[in-house]
Amino acid sequence: MPDDIARIAALAAAGTSPGTATWPDESTATLKAQLAAAHAELAMVRAERDAVLHSTIWRATRPLRRLGEALPAQARGGVRRLLRAGYRMAMLPFGRTMADWQAARLGVPSPQAYDRWVREHDTLTAAGRDAIRAHIAALPHRPLISVVMPAYETDEAELRAAIASVQGQLYPHWELCVADDASPTGTVARVLAETAAGDKRIKFVRRAANGNIAAATNTALALASGEFVALMDHDDLLAEQALYEIAAEVNAHPDTAMMYSDEDRIDAAGRRFQPYFKPDWSLDLMLGQNFFCHLGVYRRSLLEQIGGLREGVVDGSQDYDLALRAAAACGPQRIRHIPAMLYHWRLSAKPVSYSQTQLQRCVDAARRAIADHLADAGVVDAAVLPAPGNAEWTRVRWPLPPVPPRVSVIVPTRDHADLLARVTEGVLQRTDYPDIELLIADNDSRDPAALALLTQLEADPRVRVLPCPGAFNYSAINNAAVRAASGEVVVLLNNDIDPIDAGWLRELVSHAIRPDVGAVGAKLLFGDGRIQHAGVVLGVGAPMIAGHFGHGADQHTSGYCGQLVMTRDVSAVTGACLALRKSVFEAAGGLDADNLPVSFNDVDLCLRLREGGLRVVWTPHALLYHLESASRGPDTVPAHIARASREAAYMRLRWGEVLDSDPFYNPHFDRIDHKFRLSAPARRAQRWQSA
Repeated sequence: MPDDIARIAALAAAGTSPGTATWPDESTATLKAQLAAAHAELAMVRAERDAVLHSTIWRATRPLRRLGEALPAQARGGVRRLLRAGYRMAMLPFGRTMADWQAARLGVPSPQAYDRWVREHDTLTAAGRDAIRAHIAALPHRPLISVVMPAYETDEAELRAAIASVQGQLYPHWELCVADDASPTGTVARVLAETAAGDKRIKFVRRAANGNIAAATNTALALASGEFVALMDHDDLLAEQALYEIAAEVNAHPDTAMMYSDEDRIDAAGRRFQPYFKPDWSLDLMLGQNFFCHLGVYRRSLLEQIGGLREGVVDGSQDYDLALRAAAACGPQRIRHIPAMLYHWRLSAKPVSYSQTQLQRCVDAARRAIADHLADAGVVDAAVLPAPGNAEWTRVRWPLPPVPPRVSVIVPTRDHADLLARVTEGVLQRTDYPDIELLIADNDSRDPAALALLTQLEADPRVRVLPCPGAFNYSAINNAAVRAASGEVVVLLNNDIDPIDAGWLRELVSHAIRPDVGAVGAKLLFGDGRIQHAGVVLGVGAPMIAGHFGHGADQHTSGYCGQLVMTRDVSAVTGACLALRKSVFEAAGGLDADNLPVSFNDVDLCLRLREGGLRVVWTPHALLYHLESASRGPDTVPAHIARASREAAYMRLRWGEVLDSDPFYNPHFDRIDHKFRLSAPARRAQRWQSA
């Protein structure tokens, strides 16, 4: 049971906000509903635990478990299989499986949870279809959408199903443009001829010679006359509201040039699985994995501007290359994410589709596309490498200039010589960076050991001790230290931080000097190796201000779709380890010392940077320990509660709407915490329900 749920309980019971003012009734009702959901989930978990611990099977297997602990490692596999079988039997009354348990452990929706979500929240009713049709009729602009499909030796049933999913669209203003890439048998041509004869919106051409996917897609694209182009594989399925969602997005945001939706997979039996509920556009995440992919939609004029797909250059990752080139041409402001499950990617039964050789060719092509994108953007000497933990993903190691900029590392402190000794030794002796200035902002240290250490540290020419007397005000202390800093880049660093990787500062600086990046955060671990911080997610937990991605997870866990191991855009990062250019800090006005002296000042700063058009980036490749406010104590100390409540109330007042819609945390996830749990019902109101 997370501590924040306990705080929600107290707030809901009192009907008050974390500050001193009473929240509106609807906010209290929301908290109470969230509390009820949390209690229900807790009751289910406890019931399952008790069912296991008190089951006959659990008691009967106790000797087997003890035996397994005593066996050599190579003999434990059989014991584990028996224990898993016992768990499955114990869970039968609850309908839970080992797959569900494993999914929960990894932080992803379980198969059972997704089945339930699809059934309850992603299955259209007759009334829903009628509402969509009414909304379509009311749209002021109903663009023609060209669905472009290359086809080659497609299974007949799968091809017919793909075409039928287009014909079954609720939005009627479409055309299907298909290129048969010289399939050796006549099946594809026959199916296309039959369907086109019965539906004049279907166009097709048979290529004289096989040209692979890029060439075939360009051939199909030449048939298109629509304002927008939706790319579709020859054996996949569109949700029946897919093209409607595209048209509605265009009406809501007329300047849109690119769109993408959430996606899942579908098996031969029609069961949907492996959903990817995506974030909004993130360039850095896109450089690590092609999350744009399906359903990818482009303004046709943009495709014509960039010359369509490149043929014979990046075969196997031609869609990845196209998305990167198109994004560079139109700019991030014209890229829209539609948070709806509009595309069902068929899991093919053909083993050749998943051969390791072909997969590696696709990965190699993807990295060529990424390298070309960086070169076109003028980024010289970036390294495009396999991402740790998943060889299919990519890590871009951004370059530093030949003479790296000076970095001013700012460490506020008061007493706690043991912590200060560790962080300063880590910065000065275990950090691989050529030009460091260490500014220690001393907030009235009195401990003799701390005073002696400060005197000792001042003997190092790289170190300056700045007296910062008075009541503890984290924002004011850091603001003063930044004013005194001589570095082009400043790093705010808590005194309870301990670097793990010698290259942590190089990694942070390599991002901080990018012109479009405002702030950069690191991957922070608790002392026991669990994750403390992997970026900040807005509007979760109590008091619904912000929480940390990955909090409490194993450091080696990939997280939901790679969120814990991929460099990516986030809304904010913690000030416990935050790097940014000094000029950026000063232009933003620094930390808010008046309204946020202790808490949320880092989140507020990051949101102001994003408001000004800069991005906030989190990287897993800067790794440090964080003991989490060891020197000042947690905000649960009674003396701190009133102050923390005032700061939370200010954040709600200043950033309320922003906090409720984190662009990098899909709106279909519950906001009771940061665990990527599917919400019930989904937070995103359907367009046709609010039209």
